[in-house]
Amino acid sequence: MVVPGVALAQLRPTLAPADTIRKAPIVLGDVVVAASKVKESILKSPVTVEKLGLRELRLTPAPSFFDAIEHVKGVQVITPSLGFKVINARGFTNTTNVRFVQLVDGMDNQAPHLGAPIGNAMGPSDLDIQSVEIVPGTAAALYGLNAINGLANFATRNPFMSEGLSVQQKTGLNHVNDNSTGVHPYSETSLRYAKVLISDKLALKLNATYLRGYDWIADNYTDINPNGNATTGLFGDDNPAKDPVSSYGNESSDRSNLTLGGKTYQVARTGYREQDVTDYTLQTIKTDGALHYKLNSHTELAYTYRFSSLDNIYQRSNRFRLQDYRVQQHGVSLNNPVVQARAYLTRENTGQSYNLRSMAENLERSFKPDATWNQEYTAAWNAATQAGETVAQDHATARAAADAGRLQPGTPTFNDRLRQLQNINNWDQGAALRVQSDLIHAEGQVNVAEALRRRLNGSFPQWLDLLAGADHRTYVVVPDGNYFRNPEPGKDPLGDNLTYSKTGGFVQVGAHLWQDKIRLTATGRADKNDYFSTRFNPRLTAVYSPTQRHNFRLSYQSGYRFPSLFEGFSNVNSGQVQRVGGLRVMSDGVFENSYLRTSIDAFNAAVTRGVNTSGLSRAQAIQQNQGLLQKNTYTYLKPEYIKSLELGYKAALLPEGRLLVDVDFYYNSYRDFIAQVEAYVPVTSTGEVIAATGTNLNSIATALSARAGQSRYRLWTNSKSQVYNYGGSAGVRYSFLQGYQAGANVTYARLDRTTNSDGLEDGFNTPRWAYNLSLGNEQAYKHFGFGLNYHWQDRYYSQTFLVNGYVPAFSSLDAQVSYALPRPQLNFKLGATNVLNKYYYSFLGGPSVGGLYYLTVTYQVF
Repeated sequence: MVVPGVALAQLRPTLAPADTIRKAPIVLGDVVVAASKVKESILKSPVTVEKLGLRELRLTPAPSFFDAIEHVKGVQVITPSLGFKVINARGFTNTTNVRFVQLVDGMDNQAPHLGAPIGNAMGPSDLDIQSVEIVPGTAAALYGLNAINGLANFATRNPFMSEGLSVQQKTGLNHVNDNSTGVHPYSETSLRYAKVLISDKLALKLNATYLRGYDWIADNYTDINPNGNATTGLFGDDNPAKDPVSSYGNESSDRSNLTLGGKTYQVARTGYREQDVTDYTLQTIKTDGALHYKLNSHTELAYTYRFSSLDNIYQRSNRFRLQDYRVQQHGVSLNNPVVQARAYLTRENTGQSYNLRSMAENLERSFKPDATWNQEYTAAWNAATQAGETVAQDHATARAAADAGRLQPGTPTFNDRLRQLQNINNWDQGAALRVQSDLIHAEGQVNVAEALRRRLNGSFPQWLDLLAGADHRTYVVVPDGNYFRNPEPGKDPLGDNLTYSKTGGFVQVGAHLWQDKIRLTATGRADKNDYFSTRFNPRLTAVYSPTQRHNFRLSYQSGYRFPSLFEGFSNVNSGQVQRVGGLRVMSDGVFENSYLRTSIDAFNAAVTRGVNTSGLSRAQAIQQNQGLLQKNTYTYLKPEYIKSLELGYKAALLPEGRLLVDVDFYYNSYRDFIAQVEAYVPVTSTGEVIAATGTNLNSIATALSARAGQSRYRLWTNSKSQVYNYGGSAGVRYSFLQGYQAGANVTYARLDRTTNSDGLEDGFNTPRWAYNLSLGNEQAYKHFGFGLNYHWQDRYYSQTFLVNGYVPAFSSLDAQVSYALPRPQLNFKLGATNVLNKYYYSFLGGPSVGGLYYLTVTYQVF
């Protein structure tokens, strides 16, 4: 990014003077686009919208524009990886946030098969970013698709407006005082070239970025199954079913109930630490190029190509090593005051990526199958008992015997096996993630009112606005035989590509009344998905501006979110559990004959307790506790739905708008959360389904009391809960006469209540309180500048597929100092995130995040 202290005019002499010399930036004329899909004053936006302009990006102590988003009011960012951060707003954050949309110049940059972006993998470089606009809260009425929690649009620099060659080098280090590893270097090199070619008609832009570093390490070894053997008095390190958070291959599907000495013990395979089964080397290669052609003074046609190749850690329900992961996008756009249209194709190839959990599980099983390991464990336990050891010692001896010859991390044999499993595209035997998918999108909108004004020579009413648009999207997936197959009748499951499409459109009518003091808009949207009937989303907004500087806003809107590809169509075995998409075409019959895993776990725990503490036979314990089993009452997927009410106030106070104040409050109601439920189908010894009827209950209970009698499923379905949450944020920014800028913002988010709570709604995963304090000046003393930001957030309850529990409150101080040489145009920025290096987790199951210390040098060659 452009280093603080360096004006745009210094980067390109022909540009207008930069705001580094302005005494008090005027915000009255600042405009945004994302809130209403037309240019409008940021003060009069009908919904909350946050903007990071060039000055804010130069002042930020964050190492990149993308990292700076964490300091924005109302925004929450979690860090699954140094190269992968997740943006969210207004609650219900998760590591694959399919409820928040990221756009680059209006084009969605999601990974198609995930339905969500991988950080800034396909976004712009810091040299090419122009501004960031964020809409916290639902934007589905205008954007449809996933935007029920908000969206961010990254606008890039137009080559007609910013010619030249610039080079930027970031050099840094992280993992200082990290107990898991030593200090590692960090490097990012970026280039940007832009040139107007033919008579100001044709312009070219090229960007390239190469980043290399060492990822944050997941090193949380808290046992998430501490009571697995509570009935036998074995806890802590003596617990033979111990399941540390950042260790895999010892999860619930890797445990067995072994009868030893007349008692039933839960025993897990030993497992491997995350850092044993992955390479934390981080690498990103990004390039993009664009050709812009001016058809006339108001109309511009552009073609853009983006490419990215990634090696880093990624997380959704499991953690993955993305390796040689590639995504690219071709896009064409047309822009003028009346018509805006774009079409783009995004292609994704997961390369040599793999699932860390499946890797650990199959490293264990390729060394020794579960049945063999259990037999050897049992024999060694019995022998140890005869030798008079304690029960805890018996288990330690048994594990050592069963693990004899186990593959040891770092050895050539271990590394060879890891490479072999990395290329087996079957998670029952290997760990490969091999997905190829495409996203094809086309959209257009017409400013009907502007068109009529031009056609009627301005006689169309100036107080009336009319905007209409439509879009179509198709996902195409190549079946890989492990993750996706084509389920459609008459199609080859592995030979015919799977397609999934949606079409929608909107009409927006607005009116400016009472000398432009009142602005009203009404938006209606309809969307049709291949597997669902048409859904309608309205939006009603009102803005009251008694003066130009004071603006009150009110909005009501609803939004639907259709299931993503992996929610609707996934078909993969993960940890001996088959994860199945929730569309009927994928899971027909499973819902009707399955029992909830939560009830099966409670049933089996009661059976174990009856055997261990009450002296019952296993058959007696099964008979006594079979009433605990609960039939699966969930069913096939429906779209997720939100209704949202928002109030806000924004004002530019004091002379020249030195003090900017922005306050918002919202209340949301969610229905039909798309979530996962684990449910097991009872089967006979020959694999036949035992129908879920009352007459079969004893046979069902007997089958579900043992692993061999269960067909295990994790099904995408809808929560039955009606969920309400509310919150708000407030921010102030004050510009001093000497060029200083101070800011403070606070965000409050609360899960209000649920009705018919069934525990399936996504975890709220959001701190109740968070705040940021900032201070900066681009020219504090001669050519020196600085920027500070202090972030604090409250502890919160984290609910993920890996682990549930409280994330401690944490704070982080980011700081930078900058120095600019006008001639040559050379700029330095020395900075750090988490400068005090206080390691923290932004969510449970993720990595420990420490300080990143860096020096950025930017040189404007010409």
